[in-house]
Amino acid sequence: MSTQPLVEWNSEFCDCFEDASTCCYGFWCCPCLACTVSGQFGENRCLPLCDMCSPAVLSACGIPLFVPPAALSLRAAMRNRYGIKGSICKDIAISCFCSWCSWCQMHREIKHRKKAPIVVTVQQPTVLQMQPAPVMMAAYPPQAAFVNYSGTVTIPQ
Repeated sequence: MSTQPLVEWNSEFCDCFEDASTCCYGFWCCPCLACTVSGQFGENRCLPLCDMCSPAVLSACGIPLFVPPAALSLRAAMRNRYGIKGSICKDIAISCFCSWCSWCQMHREIKHRKKAPIVVTVQQPTVLQMQPAPVMMAAYPPQAAFVNYSGTVTIPQ
């Protein structure tokens, strides 16, 4: 397995004006944006609903939840798949303090990855130049020959 060098995110965390349509979409309907990002990344579109439902359910059971699980897991998975620099600590901080901005950044990254061309380098196969097998002219009519143990060929006349 070859290791690729890690890259930066395509856009900064708060680059809202780089792609205003994404951030407007996220501002007016963050759950819709989150579900879109999840689906485009190949996960279940309903995954972000865990971020909305799990804090209420767990708090009712006496378990406080501060980190949105879907945003955190999707962000970490995206960094892993695309080879983006970062750490789980940064992912936790970003997911906790500005989940909307996190979803917007992930959406911009997916849009960038979809429109960026993928370059594949293919090596040409090695072609061997083969010569045809030498053809020996047969005598007509075919002659019989004997080979003795010393390796000499005797052709009867």
